[in-house]
Amino acid sequence: MTRTLRAAVIGLGSMGANHARVLSDTPGVELVAVADANPAAVNKTIAGRPIPGFPDAVSLLRETRPDMVSIVVPTQLHEEVALQAIAAGANVLVEKPIAATLDAARRIAVAAEQAGLVLTVGHIERFNPAVQELKRRLDAGQGGPVLQVRARRVGPFPHRIRDVGVIYDLGPHDIDIMRFLLGDEIDRVFAESRSHIATGNEDMFAGLVRFHRGAMGTLDINWLTPTKERTLTVLCEKGMFVVDYAAQSLAFYENFDAAAREGRYASVTEGPMTRYPIPNREPLRVELEAFRDAVLAGGPPPVSALDGMAALAIAEALVRSGETGMPVQVEPVAAST
Repeated sequence: MTRTLRAAVIGLGSMGANHARVLSDTPGVELVAVADANPAAVNKTIAGRPIPGFPDAVSLLRETRPDMVSIVVPTQLHEEVALQAIAAGANVLVEKPIAATLDAARRIAVAAEQAGLVLTVGHIERFNPAVQELKRRLDAGQGGPVLQVRARRVGPFPHRIRDVGVIYDLGPHDIDIMRFLLGDEIDRVFAESRSHIATGNEDMFAGLVRFHRGAMGTLDINWLTPTKERTLTVLCEKGMFVVDYAAQSLAFYENFDAAAREGRYASVTEGPMTRYPIPNREPLRVELEAFRDAVLAGGPPPVSALDGMAALAIAEALVRSGETGMPVQVEPVAAST
């Protein structure tokens, strides 16, 4: 009989509270504890739940010895808390970005590998049912070669954010999805960024990325738009896929000319649009179920540390480009050991 995993959440901001909510009713998982430096957040989360709350990770890990831990603390604390959890024998899901720096990410990855524990990164958009269906169709060759991927992720300023800018906070979502869908690496980037709200970090940026096999990517990301939008467009030779992350919808706009011809396409004409039925599921629930299953199986992780480090390296390159106004080459990320 499959054992029940003891789970904990460290960090109880809006996302951490959602981790606690989902883990509390995930089959095969028992939420045994939560921790946060803010007593009000702890009290709110444990209200109505027969679990203890702790003021810090160390006391939670010492007192409850969880099998799996969601680390949802500010980015600057990812390394410290992840290493504490790994040292306590817990498998770890660390929210994106994996760490504040690539060196810190490597230290986390090495510690998990040496301990024989699962380390996964919370790139939640991979678990959106619309993205998973899009991945299946791209891999099956429905659209033909990918020409361009365009991401738009905009909305109001989140007052929870103070330690990083919009590139580090939101950029990794779409960077990771682009790599995931194309199965390709980004060679170089260019970005324009600026800051309007006095946090010391950028809150608006437009980025261009170039993939090794030639596809282009564009990113339009900011915290300055009054309405929230989360969309992804994948332009292929045979047509264009459009994803709305929030609605979990996927549509395909056919390039009729390419579909009607054999061989290399020579033109573009408007064709029919098809909207695919997508069974809606909460991406966080799908992600945490995948984490649970990886822990029970002893791996592999749903999203590897190497994937997390690649997204972080590209985000770092975009920040440098925004600061210098120059294109930046992206160095390949080496394995952790």
